[in-house]
This record gives sequence, structure tokens and C-alpha cells, in this order.
Amino acid sequence: MSKTAKCPIMHGSHAREEQTNSKWWPKTLNLDILHQQDVKTAPFDTSYSYKASLASLDVEALKQDLHHLMTDEQDWWPADWGHYGGLMIRLAWHSAGSYRLADGRGGAGHGNIRFAPLNSWPDNANLDKAKRLLWPLKKKYGNAVSWADLIILAGTIAYEAMGLKTFGFGFGREDIWHPEKDVYWGAESEFLADSDNRIEDLSQPETLENPLAATHMGLIYVNPEGVNGQPDPLKTALMVRETFARMAMDDEETVALAAGGHTVGKAHGASQEAVGAEPEGAGLHEQGLGWNKANGTPQANQAITSGLEGAWTTHPTQWDNGYFYMLFNYEWELKKSPAGAWQWEPIGIKDEDKTPDATDPSIKHNPIMTDADMAMIKDPIYLEISKKFYDDPEYFSDVFARAWFKLTHRDMGPKACYFGPDVPKEDLIWQDPVPVGRSDYDANALKKAIADLGLSISDMVTTAWNSARTFRGSDKRGGANGARLQLAPQKDWVGNEPERLERILNALRPVAEEFNVSLADVIVLAGNLGIEQAAQAGGRDLTVPFEKGRGDASADMTDADSFDVLEPVHDGFRNWKKSNYSVSSAELLLDRSQLMELTAPEMTVLLGGLRVIGVNMEGDARGQFTDRLGTLSNDFFVNLVDMAHSWHPHAEDEFHICDRASGALKWRASEVDLLFGSNSILRSYAEIYAQDDSFDKFIDDFVAAWCKVMNADRFDL
Repeated sequence: MSKTAKCPIMHGSHAREEQTNSKWWPKTLNLDILHQQDVKTAPFDTSYSYKASLASLDVEALKQDLHHLMTDEQDWWPADWGHYGGLMIRLAWHSAGSYRLADGRGGAGHGNIRFAPLNSWPDNANLDKAKRLLWPLKKKYGNAVSWADLIILAGTIAYEAMGLKTFGFGFGREDIWHPEKDVYWGAESEFLADSDNRIEDLSQPETLENPLAATHMGLIYVNPEGVNGQPDPLKTALMVRETFARMAMDDEETVALAAGGHTVGKAHGASQEAVGAEPEGAGLHEQGLGWNKANGTPQANQAITSGLEGAWTTHPTQWDNGYFYMLFNYEWELKKSPAGAWQWEPIGIKDEDKTPDATDPSIKHNPIMTDADMAMIKDPIYLEISKKFYDDPEYFSDVFARAWFKLTHRDMGPKACYFGPDVPKEDLIWQDPVPVGRSDYDANALKKAIADLGLSISDMVTTAWNSARTFRGSDKRGGANGARLQLAPQKDWVGNEPERLERILNALRPVAEEFNVSLADVIVLAGNLGIEQAAQAGGRDLTVPFEKGRGDASADMTDADSFDVLEPVHDGFRNWKKSNYSVSSAELLLDRSQLMELTAPEMTVLLGGLRVIGVNMEGDARGQFTDRLGTLSNDFFVNLVDMAHSWHPHAEDEFHICDRASGALKWRASEVDLLFGSNSILRSYAEIYAQDDSFDKFIDDFVAAWCKVMNADRFDL
């Protein structure tokens, strides 16, 4: 045996990967995404509340400090033209710009740009410096403001400092303390790999792999030099339209954001001199910073980020209409930056329209445009919008201010999640507004009226589940509040069994009208009643906790198109998939559970309870391991782990559970069902709930998990 000491902990980039479970058994289901933001990662005790901490924040003082910061130039990282506004805007933008509509992941809501991989993406080069410039203010205000809020506020104040009348700001983003490993950023093994790796047909950007929104690994949107680095504004326009649509922006918002983002600040690519490694790859002596030059701190005009070099306007620290002035008053030609990147420059530009050097104002340079900027006047649709903005600067400023607010608040959820004096009073449709419902009524009387309808346990529980399961914690959308289950498009989703749903809602609506309460409350209370009846059938009397006060949204409050992404196309809790997918049913179940913010034990107990209650899609018998369907019991787990049974593959996603002695068929099962007996971690939970002393624990845990799902979107509580 070697006497050389070796670290007993597997860690680091090499991590002795050959010794990890995933290396030995690559098909093993990894449950880490359900536990990655465990309380153990947070530096606070369980009594800490960010909402409570916000109450102590002196907002006006913080805003004034941020205004001062913009021109408080530091020797260790000089500012462009003595103003950090462009850098702070880029930090906020890139923090928010990772959001994608398909699964609601990414975005600025948790401050995840502080961690890998985002903190080391090529597109985020030198944003580590922006965060470090903010540190004195984070230190000063402490836990009264999160990093996530501070980053976005810094970008908003930067625009104010440059002359824009902003639309508003909401605090309420709570920091995470560990990378969000559940976010799939793409399968590429290298940054900036060609778009072909994730777009099936480059002429059809809609073939970009879902749920991705950026065209390259390590970018927020598109390659600024053109598709795969080949300039062609019309082709780039198609990519821009697709990527911004996947980030919930329409054409007008896209043009406004492109123009407003490039009205201020500059791109950096003044030198071909090599820079150091990104933060995650830098040495200890860099202390979390990256992209540093070996010869020390660069001047403002010597930094390198994208490789493009120059500003877009004559006055890059002022909010004005200079972006459109440049586009419409000059012809543009392709040139190479000093770092060798493709960029567009004006032909025959007047000296007074040139941009002062970022360090030495006596020197002037040509403004530049990226290929995406040129798309704003080459694409016919973008061109008309750009003309409108150029002719009406006030309209442009208003559209941009609203689009900036949307960009930086899109993943925060409804207005109930916003705090502070600058929250706009206006309700915006992308916030999925829901009116406040009544709570001054007798819930027991209402429950009795629902019981008198004679609906089945399955009908009541299934409807409540379908209403609530759309919630996703990634961007706080969906859920039971609002009763959008009765509206398009949800009422017509296959996974909601439209004909059955219509029958049940037609029975529940008169009760809601009689008691003058929301249908949303009635749906959830009916589900609770179903749980109570199922538990009573098993010998347990209980009252499922119920929170009154949900409201009903109207069609006018609902952006139907944006709700398409919430459609459940799989639901392991109901043993259903809309079609076959390349991803396994087990992985789909984990994805849905993580979006619903369930832990592995909560996922386990919910699935087991729902199986025996009988909520499977269209009466699917798989997983109903009980002889008393409709009774809330731990039978699913008892029979799953019983060695008196044997398990046999039968057909695609179907297994037979047989009596071991006689060989007689007892139950049918899906891949998801058997997962809870085959995966060693999930089996450990299943065995807990199968124990003779765990019946009450099973009931209590099921009810707690059920209430968590029903109330996941009650941000008003």
C-alpha cells in the first residue's frame, strides 16, 4: 500500500470521477436537484426572513449611495468615461437575461450570477468586477438587501443616473447560496461552440433545442458577430427574434431592449493581449476574480470582454436617441476590431458624431454596431419599429423603461412578491394578476355544500391537483390561485381531461356563486374534502388545513399565449405522459417535482397517496397497489416493498406485479411506480412509509405536502 497521503474527499474538477456513483452506475437517478438549496447551504438560521429584513432597509439612502457609486472611480478597475453605469447595467442585464420562458429557470431572482457557471461564462467577462464594486454597499446594508436585489437595483439606478425615467422597482429577490445545478444550459462541452450543436436547422431558429433560449453555450442571447460568427443581419434577426421570444419578449420589446441596452456603455476588445482564466479557473491569489491581465489593471480603453471594441453612440453615458440617430444617418461597413472580431462601423462619419475615448477624451473613435444591431434596420419588422422609436423618442423611452422592468422582474412572480416604495401601481398582464378573493365566509358551510354535490373523491382531488400542479417555483407562475383552470388555454389541455373537467366545474360553479366566493377557493376546498373523505375511509378523521382568500382571474387578466409553456405534458403523479420523450419518465418526474419545489420525501409521499386515492389519468390502473381504491392509506408502499411479490417487465412502460407463490397477476406498474422500490434512496423513504408504525406519519406527511402544493402560489400569506 502506498504511504503517500491522499485526500479522502472527492472534490474539484477531477474529483476522482471514476470513483463516484454516477461513474460506476451512469443510469442511476440523481436526486440532487430536489435538495440543492437545502437549508444547510444558507448562512442563516431557520428564523431568518428576507421579507422582514427588507423592512429595515433605508431605500432612499441606498439609492443615493448607488448614484454616488456610478462616478466614484476606483483605481483597481477604472470606469469608462469615469462612469460605471454601463458596467452596472450589463451586470443587471446579464443577471436577468438568462431567464427563459419554457421552464422559468435562469433570471435574476436568486442572484445565481454569483456562482458557476454563470459567473464564468464568456458573455459575463469582467462582471465579477461590477459585483466587487458593489461590495462596499452590500457590506454597509448587510442582510437588509440581497445580492439579487442589489444587482438589479444598481442597473436601474445606472439608467436613472444617465437620464432615463425608469418604470419602477420591486425588492423581494431572495439569494441562494449554492449554484442552481438543476438548470440545463446545454450539452456542449465547450463555451461558444457553434450553434449547430443546439439548433437543428440554422435557417429555422425555432429548431433551437428546448428549453434553451441562447444560441451558444456561455452566451445570454446571440453571437454579436453573427450566426456562428458570420455577419449577416437578416439571419441574425431571425435568431434574435427566437431568443427574445423564448425570454418572453415581443418584437417591440426586443427592439427597445436592443436599442436601450446599447444607448449607453461600450463593448471591449481593444487589445489582443491574452487575459487570465475566468473566476472559477483562476488561481487562489486572484481571490474570486478572473479575466485579469498579467501586467496589471488595464486602463478603461484597454479592457477585453466580447472582443468587439467601441461604443454605439456619441454620448455613451447619457440616455438619448443617439442609437437610432447613428443607425439611420450613416451607411455601415464591416470591419475587424483590434481583437479581431467582426463589427460594423459607419462610413464617412462626422467628427462631432464620433465617440470620445473611454480613457482619454481628446481621442475620438468610430461608433460600432454588432450584427444584431444591424438587424434592427435590416429586418423589415424591426425596421418599422426602429423608425417609430427614432421619430418618437418619448415613446421609445417609455417602451424601453417598461421592457427593462419586465426583463428584470419577469421571474419574480406576481406583485404580491414585490416590496418597496417604487413598486408600480399598474397591473401588468405578464405578472399574471389575480384579484384578492373573499376570506370572510364560513368554510365549513361551504365544504358541506360541496359534499352535497356527490362528486367522487377522485373528481375532487384530481381537479384540485390539476389546478395547483402548474405552479413552478422557478419564476413563481401557475398554481391554483386565479382558477385559470377554467380559462383558455388550460381548460382545453389534454392533461386536464377537458370533458371531465367541464362536468366537475359545472357542478362547482353554482356553489361558488351561491356563497359569493372564488371558484379557486372552491376547487381547493373540494380537493381537501376529497382527502378528508379518503382518510376517513381508512379510519382516520382529519381536517385538511385550508387558507381562504383566493381570487378568480378573468380572460382579460390572462396572456393565453404565455400560459402555453405551463401546459403539463407529463405528470408522474398521475402516471401520465402526453407522448413519448427522449428523457425517461423518472427524470420527468424529478423535473416536475423540482419546479413544484418538492423535496424527495414530499414527492414520495404525494405520489404514493395519490395512487391509492385514484387520480391516475383516465383511470389508468398502473400503480394502484391497493384493494381499497379511494382510501388514503400507505398500501402503495406496503405492497411495493412486499417480498411476497415479484416484478416482471410486460410492455413498454408497463410491469406486472405478481404473487410470488402462485404467479397470479396482482397489479400493474409503470417505470415511475417501480422507481420507488428500485432506487436505493427512494426505497429508503418507501420503507419508512410501509412500516407498521408509520400509518399516521404517512397521513400527516401526505396532508402537509398536499397543503404545500395547494398554497405554493399564495404569496399573500
